[in-house]
This record gives sequence, structure tokens and C-alpha cells, in this order.
Amino acid sequence: MRQVMKFAAAMSVAAVALAACGSSSNSGGTSGGAATSGGTSAAGLKVGMAYDVGGRGDQSFNDAAAAGLDKAVKELGVQSKEAAATNGEAESARQERLQQLIDAGYTNVVAVGFAYAKSVGAAAKANPSVKFAIVDDASPDSAGSNVDQITFAEEQGSYLVGAAAALKSKVNHVGFVGGVNTDLIKKFQAGFQAGAKAVNPNIVIDVKYLTEPPDFSGFSSVDKGKAAAEGMYQGGADIVYHAAGGSGGGVFTAAKAAGKLAIGVDSDQAKTAAADVRDVVMTSMIKKVDVGVYDFIKSISDNSFKAGNKVFDLKAGGVDYSTTGGKIDDIKSKLDDYKAQIIAGTIKVPTTP
Repeated sequence: MRQVMKFAAAMSVAAVALAACGSSSNSGGTSGGAATSGGTSAAGLKVGMAYDVGGRGDQSFNDAAAAGLDKAVKELGVQSKEAAATNGEAESARQERLQQLIDAGYTNVVAVGFAYAKSVGAAAKANPSVKFAIVDDASPDSAGSNVDQITFAEEQGSYLVGAAAALKSKVNHVGFVGGVNTDLIKKFQAGFQAGAKAVNPNIVIDVKYLTEPPDFSGFSSVDKGKAAAEGMYQGGADIVYHAAGGSGGGVFTAAKAAGKLAIGVDSDQAKTAAADVRDVVMTSMIKKVDVGVYDFIKSISDNSFKAGNKVFDLKAGGVDYSTTGGKIDDIKSKLDDYKAQIIAGTIKVPTTP
């Protein structure tokens, strides 16, 4: 199997772009050697990052993962190499991407997004000495003795921004734009709706998904995000929350044009979105993918790697809401009360709409 994957990867070098970004160790040593399976020297670690559709620069999910990698490069002195998925690619392309990183000597690999589940599972079995992490998947498809499955309680963070939307809406009408109609994105929707209805049981909540699997372009289509949000604002909503990756840029553009507000996701998008639309971001549901990625890399550097599913929830600080811009300062105490109840278990947040 490994030889087949290596051959396929070699044949597709021209088709799958890998962007290298080397670094030197902060301790002054070199980082030119490939990491051993034990990962005893941080300066010797070589980490490959395989992004989801949109890649580095999506201002959201992929950039959150990139932030964790960048921290490891800066603080641990690791070397990194990056690659990104493309819209509509076959499963074989994801497998080839992972194997190319491994064959290039990057024997600690992070796969960003649940779409890599089967590819990570196959690559992990074919390369038992390589350490893998996958973000947003804990299925049997990706499980293995050398796989760290990093997941989050997205519904909990979404509950808080849902409550914020209901508290700040002037018309009791809000919206949710999901990138792709999957179980994962439905967790965002479920939490958002539950939080909004906890504040106002009669609030109107519009819901729109940009694409259906296996079409994952809903995470990287600014035009689709813009059109969906425009329809909601024109229909009466004054705040729209997106869980749509790079498509969220279109939601912000629509909010700006309508003179309305939006809620970001994954990163604090009042800081990461295009400068001309940051002022429409009321808050963001922060999903600390950077923490999960960095913890994986650090666990290898200090020989504490453990396979299995790690869940980053509110209690663990894995999800939260942002306050950049001061637009929700007046309701922060109410949101923090909801947050405390979720952590205490008094509020049980649903994971399905």
C-alpha cells in the first residue's frame, strides 16, 4: 500500500502544490534533520500541514490551524511544509498530499478538516512510524495508534454567540449560513439556535447551507456566502452568523452593504477579516484550532504524544466568544452567565438542530 501511495504521489508532484516554509531553532541549533519517530528534539521536528479547501489565508478555519503551526515554528524551532486541498478533488488527491509530505521528510503531519478522515486512516496504517493529527474528526475512518483526533464542542461556543445575536437583534430576526450541510456544521447551527431561543423563544432564525456533500466549495465561495446573507438581510434579519470558512467574507460584505451586523467563526474575525468589513463583525465564535495543533506538535517534541480523541470544549478553553470592537460589552455579563451554566452542566447544548 505504501509503495502504491508513494508512486501515486510521485506521479502527481506537478499537480499538488506544496509550499515550504523552513525555520531555524530559537535555541540556535539547526533544524535541518528529519524528525525521528520519537520526536525527542524540537529543533529536529519536521511538520507537514495539509489544509482544507481555502488553505492559509481563508481568515477563518485554516488560518486558525496555521496560527498553531506558526507558534510551533517560532517557539519550538520546527520546520514546516504546507499544502492545500482544492475544490472537487478526489480522495486519492488527499492521500497523495499526505504521502508527499511524508516522503519529503515531514514525518509529523496535521490534516486540517474532516474531509481527510479516510486519507489519514490509510496513511497512518501505511506509515506506522509517522505521527498524525486530524482536526474535526473522531471517526473510525481516521483512528489509529499514531493518530491524534482533535475535535471541539462547536455547539457550546455557538450557543453563546446565538444568545448574543438574540440579545442584540433589534428586530428579533437573525440568520445562520453554513458552508456545507454536514453533521459538523449542524453542530454550529444547533448551538446557535439553542442560544438564541434561550433568550427569545419566538425569535426568527433563517438557515441556509451553501452546498451539499460531496461539493465542499461552500467553504471557499465568497459569492455564495454573499448571496445567502443578502437574502437574509433583505428578508428582515439584522444579524447573520456564518460557519462557512472562506465564504464568510461574502457574509461580511453583504452585512456592510446592508448596514447590518454579522458574527464570525473559528478566528476572531474582527481582527482577521478584510479591513474594510471588520467593523460589521459583532463577535466571533472562537474555535481554538491553533491550540489543538500546537499541543499536538509540542507533545511530539516532549515525548508525550497520545493517540485518540481529544475534545476541546468550553471548560477546556477550546471554544469561546470574542469581544473585539466592544459591540457586546453591554451583554458580556449575561453571556458569561450562560457560559458558566454550560461548564457546570446546568445547560445541555444540543449537537443537532
